[in-house]
Amino acid sequence: MDLAALEEIRQVKYRYLRCVDLKLWDEIADVFTAAASADYGTHAAGRPLNLRGRDEIVGYLRRSLGPEIITVHRCGQPEITIDGDKASGTWSFEDTVIATEHRVLIKGAAFYEDTYERGADGQWRISHTGYQRIYETMSSLDDTPSLRFTATMWAREQVS
Repeated sequence: MDLAALEEIRQVKYRYLRCVDLKLWDEIADVFTAAASADYGTHAAGRPLNLRGRDEIVGYLRRSLGPEIITVHRCGQPEITIDGDKASGTWSFEDTVIATEHRVLIKGAAFYEDTYERGADGQWRISHTGYQRIYETMSSLDDTPSLRFTATMWAREQVS
């Protein structure tokens, strides 16, 4: 078993999640192969999200997850299989999305199904990522009158 490769694959997945939540769009590009694909099974978007190519994935994330969208992704329990310079992984994850402009809170869970490739530079990258929801909930922030955001790293002023 290639323990170094296992850790490198874990690190690329964790970097992907950190970059999404911190909106590090230039940095996130390097976690994907040029021909990567992403199939996000969220119902909140109102349509299937099937993205092809690193530029399309990063462009979608950049456009869709601006400063008015706060996200937190937690991923774990990886089951990773390595075959030479290719690998596959299944990850349990939960996420929270707070769309302040739309006054909506979304929570959900799923299992990511990923594939990875080790590039000529020796770095592992995501060649495919995707999930289908186990569940997804949506509620209005207005349904909780006492809800008050006391901090958010993107807002210069307090968000009510």
